[in-house]
Amino acid sequence: MSQAPKIESADLSISALFNDFYVVPDFQREYVWKERNVEQFIEDILDEFSDSHGDIATGDAEYFIGSIVGCKDGTGAFQLIDGQQRLTTIYLILCVIRDRLARLGSGAPSTLHKQIADNRIDPKTGEDVPSYRLSLQYADSDGVLEKIARGGQPLVTLPRNTESVKHILDAYETIDTFLNNAFAIDVTKLKSFFAAFTLRVKLIRILTPNLAHALKVFETINDRGVGLNAMDLLKNLLFMNTDLKQHDALKSKWKVLIDTLSGCGEKPLRFLRYFIMSRYPLERGRDVIREDEIYQWLSDNQMPTGIASHPMDFVDELVANGHAYAHFASSQNVDGSTNRYLNNITNLSGAARQHFVLLLAGQHLPNDAFDELSRQLENLYFCYLITREPTKNFETKFTKWSDELRVIKDRAGLDEFIAKWFTPDRLARSNAFDFAFRELTQDKLPKYRQRYVLSKLTQFVDQDAFGNQAAYSLQRYLDSSVHIEHILPQTPTFQVAAEFDKPDEYSSYVVKLGNLTLLEKTINTAVSNDVYSDKCPGYLQSMFLLTKSLVERPQIGQNTQLNRATAELKQFTSWQSTDIEERQEMLMQLARRTWDMPA
Repeated sequence: MSQAPKIESADLSISALFNDFYVVPDFQREYVWKERNVEQFIEDILDEFSDSHGDIATGDAEYFIGSIVGCKDGTGAFQLIDGQQRLTTIYLILCVIRDRLARLGSGAPSTLHKQIADNRIDPKTGEDVPSYRLSLQYADSDGVLEKIARGGQPLVTLPRNTESVKHILDAYETIDTFLNNAFAIDVTKLKSFFAAFTLRVKLIRILTPNLAHALKVFETINDRGVGLNAMDLLKNLLFMNTDLKQHDALKSKWKVLIDTLSGCGEKPLRFLRYFIMSRYPLERGRDVIREDEIYQWLSDNQMPTGIASHPMDFVDELVANGHAYAHFASSQNVDGSTNRYLNNITNLSGAARQHFVLLLAGQHLPNDAFDELSRQLENLYFCYLITREPTKNFETKFTKWSDELRVIKDRAGLDEFIAKWFTPDRLARSNAFDFAFRELTQDKLPKYRQRYVLSKLTQFVDQDAFGNQAAYSLQRYLDSSVHIEHILPQTPTFQVAAEFDKPDEYSSYVVKLGNLTLLEKTINTAVSNDVYSDKCPGYLQSMFLLTKSLVERPQIGQNTQLNRATAELKQFTSWQSTDIEERQEMLMQLARRTWDMPA
């Protein structure tokens, strides 16, 4: 009897993983992760290892990110069948860390260089061959990963000629921006993150004898799942506590819950965590519930939750909260109507879910109060992000505040709640908020967040001037027909460069917030890279008051709403460094009003 092919699995750190070489075969789909996916991936890892001050905490805590499936090819490299999105992102993180350390004047550890590229033995000649640890063989990659891994070439010079190349370059820039925001020029902190990332992030590598077996394992994992998680264990616990006659009803309700969460692409375990944190007071000394603590907590709290005494009621509550959670994920109120503030938070940080803790706790509020809670959450969330509040703290605060929010009945009670918790928290960040806007440049925000900031500022002026809130949805400003215009051009003509008063600092002024505005695509194409005076007629044609007011202040009559709304907007007859700085200061003041920052 022939022996069955052997399947091996290993629990590996990133460091151990990249002792080997990997290939994404040409039949695999291209890299598709978007900026939000990349940012959430690295943010989750940083949150796992950082303390409330944003420092990397010491210890042996590990973070599991799943599994990859592959098989060895004739060269000794591993062909990836599952996991290439994560592995490509991990590889890009290593490249960014190397490049950031180089820019900061600190040599990257030799281990980091070896995790990116090293010699391998050519199976035909026996000679050492320099090779990259990860190679993409599908045509759409156009060799971009190898160019990044090689280093030394400005990424702006690389053509974005395929969707895969665009996604990979965007991912690199998102990681670079994230690490810049997290660690700035602190080499010690960046190296501490590198150590935690490579030594304490773990995944399982499943190796099969050949490609056919690898595909079968991939299919099995995705079809059946691996192991029992807290949701499965909770289901079993509920069946144990439920009368046999009610088992069919319990099965039906449980299916509704799972279908509701999977239907909107949400993680059941995250829902279960947030349900607990929003619904029940936690024990003293406990800030949040981790995923690996969910089942133990539920098992220990069967009486207060009703799992032991009224399991069907508990399931009904789970299902109702699951529907609410799914609506929040779709930027909707509990009744399914659109909530523009939740939609704005999605545009601000698409993968963010921490605020769902408070939304679940406040879902019973009257419509006007829930709308106000959502508005305040958008403003608070943005304040946290722009002032670099560690995201690890979000869940802790929101869980603590949920205890009070659960019992609030009306708008008056909500206003008191906001005044007690939200307002002081934002007031404490007032100076940091102003500083962040005074120093804000494109390279400090991922692209989707740049558009959010400019769209909110532009929307605020239009709404303030015309008063019709419904007519000025943020999506109008985020539409692909609206471009981010660099008033001082990114690729200047000789005349533009010659006329700028600080030519040696041209590149640093181009990316400042004060140099950016929204402009319709048709007008943007027309104004192109002209000098400021030639662009002004185009700006006057814009329907956006914030852009139009660069040249002249729109006015109607005397002391009208429009006149009052545009009174603080400045006009410019030239466009030099002082003009950009003056407009940046103006936008900072406008931002305080836009996001309702307390004085």
